[in-house]
Amino acid sequence: MQPHKMNARKRIALVAHDNKKSELIEWAVYNRNALSRHRLFATGTTGKLLEEALEQPITKFLSGPLGGDQQIGARISEGKIDVLIFFWDPMEAQPHDPDIKALLRLGVVWNIPFACDRATADFLMTSPLMYEDYQVILPDYQFYINRARKPAKADGQ
Repeated sequence: MQPHKMNARKRIALVAHDNKKSELIEWAVYNRNALSRHRLFATGTTGKLLEEALEQPITKFLSGPLGGDQQIGARISEGKIDVLIFFWDPMEAQPHDPDIKALLRLGVVWNIPFACDRATADFLMTSPLMYEDYQVILPDYQFYINRARKPAKADGQ
């Protein structure tokens, strides 16, 4: 296990599907003071709506279906996003479902806290750990990095 320090000022990614955007905005406004203590990132339209509602700058990525989920996932794997708040819609299939699954998987792979609903987001934001340095224990993935790859078989063999 490898340690990784998460600073007191967290880098929080905020994502919401269309049917959950108003719920995320309402939650963010309610948590405006707490969120103002952190750096915020968001996908496309969600970022614009949050920036207007919170009156604070948001680093915006592409819309989720256009690659924004993958951009956030890449930053998680690079250690550049500390927390993910993703209000996703469990009742409607999304054209980019594989990207969503990949994003959630990366949250687990890199052991970052993430919330997919309002109650969990409330618990995260009220944790004292959100406002202090935190030592994240990262799994040791050297086995995966160093494993020998089998050569590909030629056609017909």
